[in-house]
Amino acid sequence: MKPILTGEIVLEVPFHDVDAMGVTWHGHYVKYLEIARTAMMRKVGLDWQQMKDWGVIWPVVTCNLKYIRPLKYGQSVRVQCSLLEYEQRIRIRYLLSDALTGERVHRAETIQLAVDTATGELLFECPRVLAQALEGVLS
Repeated sequence: MKPILTGEIVLEVPFHDVDAMGVTWHGHYVKYLEIARTAMMRKVGLDWQQMKDWGVIWPVVTCNLKYIRPLKYGQSVRVQCSLLEYEQRIRIRYLLSDALTGERVHRAETIQLAVDTATGELLFECPRVLAQALEGVLS
């Protein structure tokens, strides 16, 4: 499936993310996904606060993680993300790799659903403002 939008960040694993063996605690990988996802969406002018101001939030409802190799303190990691769907849900695929060697260390996929901030109800189609922003990228 060809991605609608892609993004990439490079970060260094900080000391406060690792355990006594210098290995990244598994929960921090989700934070790295969030940082990459935010950077990708900002490329098209979309930000969490902006969408909240429009009356829509996007909670993650599914998060699949595949740990391939451990990330270690000081390691430089490239986090690539690809937006695969946005019409009824946001589906993003991620690949984490060592920024120096290219070795794969982690794969993931998240699904987010639109929720009306006023009612707390699920929205079963993409809010028009998001669709317009993404359609601008596609044209």
